[in-house]
Amino acid sequence: MDLQKDYIYHIFNQGNNRQEIFFNRANYLYFMGKIKTYVLPYADVFAWCLMPNHFHLMVKVNKINLSISLEPCQGLTLSQALTSNGACKLRTFNDSIGILLRSYTRAINKQEKRTGSLFRKETKAECITQNLDYTPSFYNTQYGTIINSRQKELQYPQICFNYIHQNPVKAGMVKKATDWEFSSARAYANLSEDILVNKLKARKYIGY
Repeated sequence: MDLQKDYIYHIFNQGNNRQEIFFNRANYLYFMGKIKTYVLPYADVFAWCLMPNHFHLMVKVNKINLSISLEPCQGLTLSQALTSNGACKLRTFNDSIGILLRSYTRAINKQEKRTGSLFRKETKAECITQNLDYTPSFYNTQYGTIINSRQKELQYPQICFNYIHQNPVKAGMVKKATDWEFSSARAYANLSEDILVNKLKARKYIGY
């Protein structure tokens, strides 16, 4: 992933071989906690949705690097931190997402008594605040979630925002987006509190 500060991205990944990644309600809640720990220090979340075999995040990147050794890094510029001979350790947003997925995988492998990869090797991040043409990367059919790479469609922030929230509806899992517990749709409808989304900034940047 090539994440840049101040841009909005659609970040997503899917179960390896389309396998399930969430097996019970506790798994969804656990993953939400991981997002809070490993994503929020770097970005504002505008929308999210966790589906049985994949997840979507819409984020505005605020920081690319963060110190994980606050004491040695205090007061240093980024260039100084990078040349501090290891005294100051920096973690990139990319690294943090990787840690999120690896740590979640370890927990699920232990729970399900399985081994190996849980997610696809590469997590995707599509910038949606540049003038680019691309498709929704996932679409849902009666046969499950399919990756779409041919049919072109312009995907602006509002379209991506709606697309993420409509995932459970398109998959036939619920009738309304707000019926699905594991997305930010309920928060925007003021039906629940949400520990992840920044609604004030979302209103500013995408006018939900």
